[in-house]
Amino acid sequence: MTMEIEFLGHSGFILTGGEARVAVDPFLEGNPVAKKKRADVRCDYIALTHGHSDHMGDAQPIAKANNATVVAAWEICQFLGEKGVKCEPGNPGGRIQTAFGWVAFTQAFHSSSFEGRYMGQPCGLVIHFAKDNFTFHHCGDTALFSDLKLIGDLYNPDVSAIPVGDRFTMGPEQARMAAEMIRPKVAIPVHWGTFDALTSDISAFKPQGVEVRVMKPGETWKAR
Repeated sequence: MTMEIEFLGHSGFILTGGEARVAVDPFLEGNPVAKKKRADVRCDYIALTHGHSDHMGDAQPIAKANNATVVAAWEICQFLGEKGVKCEPGNPGGRIQTAFGWVAFTQAFHSSSFEGRYMGQPCGLVIHFAKDNFTFHHCGDTALFSDLKLIGDLYNPDVSAIPVGDRFTMGPEQARMAAEMIRPKVAIPVHWGTFDALTSDISAFKPQGVEVRVMKPGETWKAR
């Protein structure tokens, strides 16, 4: 089966496997580098790392337009459920079975709120497409922490999306260390260059033993 990874810009993706299309942290309206509009997104599931507007701001309209199920932290699902969105809640350490495989939540060191409301613990995501035998890992917004090695040992991801933008997450140097701990086959740098507050120089993101693929907003990569 062919796995396609489309980079929406900032930290967002659309993952297409044989069984489903999964949007991850879609942020399009208000995203200065986005090539798509929220109305252009087609998906069966939406997986969210945390509640900040640059990660879940478009989740509600996209979910409703597609009758898609949101997989996210308990508090995010409570909020979106009140808006009539179908949700599957979870938290770090847990795994949710889906029609295409499963989604697991990992730790992330950050914060999480939306429109002044607490959105639970920020997370990373592990998204496994069973028939494709393909595992995509998204660190979410996070600082560097040593258990990233454990996440790599547990899930052995084919691809990891790793934030490199500094200030609110790891910068390129710490992200390099994160990639070397996780050891995916391919690392995609995210959460950089979108706004002035984020670094646009990621030349130091050169992990040893891990292929780096820098994707442009709107680019689609056939990962397999």
